[in-house]
Amino acid sequence: MAAIRKPYPSDVSDEEWSLVAPYLALMDESAPQRQHSLRELFNGLRYVLRYGVAWRAMPNDLPPWSAVYQQGRRWMAAGVFEALAQDLRAVLRLAAGRKEEPTAAIIDSRTLRSTPESGPRAGYDGAKRKRGSKLHMAVDTLGHLLALHVTPANVDDRAEVGKLAEAVQQATGESVELIYVDQGYTGDRAADAAKAQGVELCVVKLSEAKKGFVLLPKRWVVERSFAWATRCRRLVKDYERYAETLAGFHILAFACLMLKRATEFMIQSA
Repeated sequence: MAAIRKPYPSDVSDEEWSLVAPYLALMDESAPQRQHSLRELFNGLRYVLRYGVAWRAMPNDLPPWSAVYQQGRRWMAAGVFEALAQDLRAVLRLAAGRKEEPTAAIIDSRTLRSTPESGPRAGYDGAKRKRGSKLHMAVDTLGHLLALHVTPANVDDRAEVGKLAEAVQQATGESVELIYVDQGYTGDRAADAAKAQGVELCVVKLSEAKKGFVLLPKRWVVERSFAWATRCRRLVKDYERYAETLAGFHILAFACLMLKRATEFMIQSA
C-alpha cells in the first residue's frame, strides 16, 4: 500500500523508520493480527496526531481507522513510545555534548480545553478560566521529554510534584538533582514532595520590576516544549475519551519530534 499511494507530509521517512521499526514489532509478521503493514499503521497514527482528524475521517488510502486505533492502543499500553523517547533523548543529549542522563529538569503544567469526548472527566481551572484537563510535564534543559501525566484541570500543581519527580527519577536512573519551577509551585508541600525523591526544587521568580513579556531563566524551555506539542492539531484541545490516550499522544508527539532530529543528525554525520 505504501508504494502505490501518494505520501502525506506526516509519513515516516525511510531513515526514521529504520530507527523506530524495532520498537513497534510487538508480534511476528506471521501473526493473524498482522493484516496491515506496521509502517502504514504507524503512518495512520501519525496522520491522526498531526492533523487532528476524527478516527473515522482517516483517508481511505491508509489502513482502516479501527486497525490504526487498536494498534495504537497496543503500542501505548506496551510503553513503546516511552522507551523510544527515552532512548532518543539519550542519543540527542550525547550528540549535543551533554551527559546521557540530565542532572536538572524543568516542570510545568498546561491546561487543555475539554471537548464533548473528554468533558465527563474535565475539571475547571480557575486561574486559566478553562474547563478541561491539565498536562503535567517534565523536560530536561534541552526541552526533551522526561515524564508527563494528565489530571482534571482543577488539580493543584503543587499536589503533583511528588508524582512527577518520582517519574523523572525513574526515567533517568535518579540522576536529576534539581528541578526548576515557576511561582505556582511555591510552598513547603511541593518542596518536601520533591525532597522525598532526592530532588531540590528551585523556584524561578518573576522580577517585580519587569516590563512586558520576560523570558524566565531555565523556565522558558518547558514553555517551548509545550509549543512544540501544539504543532500537532490533535493536542490543541483534549479530544480524548481517556486520559491515558491524551498522555500517550503527547509522548508519541515528542518521540516523533526527537526521531526527526535524530535522523537529521545521522544524515549530517554520514
